[in-house]
Amino acid sequence: MSDDVRTAILKASLELIDENGLRAFSMREAARRAHVSHQAPYHYFPDRESILAELVRNGFEQLHTYMSAGSTPADTAAERLERMGEAYIRFAIEHRALFRLMFRDEMVDIGHHPEAKAAADRSFHLLVEAVVGPSPSGEIADPAPILAVWSIAHGLASLELEGKLQHLFGERTPQEWKQIFSEVVRTVIPARG
Repeated sequence: MSDDVRTAILKASLELIDENGLRAFSMREAARRAHVSHQAPYHYFPDRESILAELVRNGFEQLHTYMSAGSTPADTAAERLERMGEAYIRFAIEHRALFRLMFRDEMVDIGHHPEAKAAADRSFHLLVEAVVGPSPSGEIADPAPILAVWSIAHGLASLELEGKLQHLFGERTPQEWKQIFSEVVRTVIPARG
């Protein structure tokens, strides 16, 4: 039963954010929507940021799933990057409010939430390995190609969420945006085997 209440609170919190934006979120309203007492969220989360941090953790776990499901071992590095980028953008479009929350440090400082930070790091390391390959030491010698690919994917996702792409370039199908993203990635990251 307690897991059901916790899940209901998280679900209601995300719905509230989806409908009214991040700034409108409150624990009391999340409790009302979850059909629990206004004190119930405090039994599972010490404060507002803790609920948001759990949503962020879930979001990065979902993003990891999207990005890792998009490619196969037979893909070239360029194909993996294209598929991961497309998955990143698709995740942003399909989970708009959650995507925005995941990158808003003023709402959730993941440095204070180790599980959320670990989930974010796992997603980031998927990108690192796709761009530069595995690094046994964990050090990134040259961050430029990683930042280039991430900036492209995140920038396109953000522009799409804000409606800027349609305004500037007209309506395009998801397949057309996927092709555009692939072409942009190929200009930034030379094809590797």
